[in-house]
Amino acid sequence: MKKIRAAVVGYGNIGHYTLQALEAAPDFEVAGIVRRKGAENCPEELKKYDVVKDIRELKDVDVAVLATPTRSVEAYAKDILSLGINTVDSFDIHTQIVDLRRSLDAVAKEHGAVSIISAGWDPGSDSVVRTLLQAIAPKGITYTNFGPGMSMGHTVAVKAVEGVKKALSMTIPTGQGIHRRMVYIEIEDGYDFDKVAAAIKADPYFASDETHVNLVPSVDDVIDMGHGVHLTRKGVSGTTQNQLFDFVMRINNPALTGQVLVCVARATMQQRPGCYTMVEVPVIDLLPGDREENIKHLV
Repeated sequence: MKKIRAAVVGYGNIGHYTLQALEAAPDFEVAGIVRRKGAENCPEELKKYDVVKDIRELKDVDVAVLATPTRSVEAYAKDILSLGINTVDSFDIHTQIVDLRRSLDAVAKEHGAVSIISAGWDPGSDSVVRTLLQAIAPKGITYTNFGPGMSMGHTVAVKAVEGVKKALSMTIPTGQGIHRRMVYIEIEDGYDFDKVAAAIKADPYFASDETHVNLVPSVDDVIDMGHGVHLTRKGVSGTTQNQLFDFVMRINNPALTGQVLVCVARATMQQRPGCYTMVEVPVIDLLPGDREENIKHLV
């Protein structure tokens, strides 16, 4: 069996766990790692791989896993899709997903490649669960309650604010899909805390939520990568009311994101050229192995 050659683009928390998931997958091999610094100050676990600054330096890449900040996904994806290489990402700004899909769809089709976007756990695998629940109870309301736990996308957004030295953003559910953001930061010398806090609260990641910014002596002392979701739908099946569904998970955030990215990278090999979200991809395409054998023990 020819293995799928995957490159990891970006090597922060998500890149680290994506590499672990690739190493554990029976049908993948690591084509290399793309880092801004290349092989400079390379972590020990990467020394057995080709570590480069540009994906063009790697050979025979089938799919690139974009473990990059959300706001840089579109630029990276367009560049890599133009090379005919498939891409997957965990873009997590819900309100911009449709626009990103349209943008990348044109590039992917032009170059005969496949892109699957917003493939983390939310948006991503939770989106698949929400879709299924709406299908089996078409009328009703779904509440998605995150946390308590560390939000990777929100934390990256805080780190990008001028004056922030280190950061952690915690998501605290208050019920019915409403959340409080608890942000903990260290600031660079010479910056005013109140101005930095105001800039964080004005960011689109935080503007619609109750947000509290706290100055702490050490962010490292409060970091915990655990997270979770409690997804509830109450609705109607046919004309029968009071159908109630609960979906709960408690997770290590970047580890699950990395695993989802890898199974979606596998699914890119089965799709026609274009850009997709996870709800558009057959779930069986996420699995390795023989299709009929998977059907036999899952259906």
